[in-house]
Amino acid sequence: MKHLLTTAALLAAAPALANDQMTLMLDWFVNPDHGPILVAEELGYFAEAGLDVEIIAPADPSDPPKMVAAGRADLAVAYQPQLHLQVAEGMPLKRVGTLIATPLNCLLVMQDGPVQEIADLKGKKIGFSVAGVEEAVLGQILGQAGLGLGDVELVNVNWSLSPALMAGQVDAVIGAYRNFELNQMEIEGADGRCFYVEEEGLPTYDELIYVANPETMDAGMIQRFLGATEKAAQFIVNHPEDGWKLFSGTAKELQDELNEKAWADTWPRFSVTPAGLDAGRYKRFEAFLHEAGLIAEAKPVSDIAIDLGAE
Repeated sequence: MKHLLTTAALLAAAPALANDQMTLMLDWFVNPDHGPILVAEELGYFAEAGLDVEIIAPADPSDPPKMVAAGRADLAVAYQPQLHLQVAEGMPLKRVGTLIATPLNCLLVMQDGPVQEIADLKGKKIGFSVAGVEEAVLGQILGQAGLGLGDVELVNVNWSLSPALMAGQVDAVIGAYRNFELNQMEIEGADGRCFYVEEEGLPTYDELIYVANPETMDAGMIQRFLGATEKAAQFIVNHPEDGWKLFSGTAKELQDELNEKAWADTWPRFSVTPAGLDAGRYKRFEAFLHEAGLIAEAKPVSDIAIDLGAE
């Protein structure tokens, strides 16, 4: 008995092993797209996985992949379409997990406006905020109606997508998120309508992914991170109202009508298998960008993404 007591006393006196430190850069300010990350933190799933995750919102949404490529962050939330271009440019990045497993992007118009079908866009003004991928996406959509980019006037609205549409500055916007801009317009008393990119000829893709630097990443640590966010995503899918309370409870500014509506439209799209990779999805999107002339060659999927779930 004495031996057992002594052992217990020694164990009690031993310091707990420190959690591994991990830095995660978000793609933008905290919003419902990041539900599994915040819920994993709130439910202690990161701690259970031996992780202390520092979650950072960027000042500039273009910074997170650059920070990871430079070795200044372990992971970043990024966009699959942009990843293909970044890899083509030589940035040391790979997709290691999925956060939002469906496209969110849409071509947004006024519900009762002049654009009721894609063909109606001829001669119209279309607002955008990110050159490159958005133009390729728009070109593919227009092509379904026998139109091209030369048939429309492109207007850079500098992230002011739904306000520009509601003010009549443009007739449509590309790059609007179906879980945010539609709800934002409804709250402001304007009805919008989305043409969903994956229903208009675009290969489907993962909207939000996790990227890491394959040259410096700690695969085991990332696997534990993905396991924690997987548990959180499954909790949210099983208990969406409880998930909303946990998520919105992390900051006062999240507790408004827009975020609550966006949560309801977002949680069904969370990947419940974030480590798993659909290689065909990445191959098809790489081919699409190559055909659109945005990348010089179509790289193999292994250059773009990794399946840590199979490691």
